[in-house]
Amino acid sequence: MASSQSATDSLTKRQKDVFYFIREKIQSRGYGPTVREIGEEFEISSPNGVVCHLKALERKGLISREKNMSRAIQLKAEVEEDAGLPFVGRIAAGVLHEAIGQDERVDFGTMFSHRDHFVLEVTGDSMIEAHIDEGDYVVVKQQETARPGEIVVAETDEGEATLKYWYPEKNRIRLQPANSGMQPIYVKNAKVRGVVIGVVRKF
Repeated sequence: MASSQSATDSLTKRQKDVFYFIREKIQSRGYGPTVREIGEEFEISSPNGVVCHLKALERKGLISREKNMSRAIQLKAEVEEDAGLPFVGRIAAGVLHEAIGQDERVDFGTMFSHRDHFVLEVTGDSMIEAHIDEGDYVVVKQQETARPGEIVVAETDEGEATLKYWYPEKNRIRLQPANSGMQPIYVKNAKVRGVVIGVVRKF
């Protein structure tokens, strides 16, 4: 039988999004979403449009459904093990570094099991005074805004990403390290890709 990874590889982006939404609901509250909930989440006005996605997921062996029963969507046993958060690469806690995507998952149980969270492995030592060391994993909530002083994943116009404290200033943005031996990085423009909400260290 095909693994859940190979099965999801054959899905369209929208089908994957629907599948992950179903899985998150089942894992977080114990039962799957209704057709109406899926339609509202993805702005699909027609119930038939939702059902088409569900039928595709059934054909791929990812879910099963009981007819004429509300919230009767279930994960197939072999895909329930595909848990955790997407591990999307490594993030520099030193100089700016290109963030590289990875097709892996890291499972921290239910603590951070949300669709808008992802995991990065830290490289470098610029955040050591914030107790974030090289080799640690940071759990990041995906969002485009941050309050001054929050630790963020920031991306420059050149597509380089770094892990730093976020300090917008008058005509620039200061990306402040948590290492007294390092200087801040000043950029004209930068985007927030997410805010750090947790650190996991493997001893």
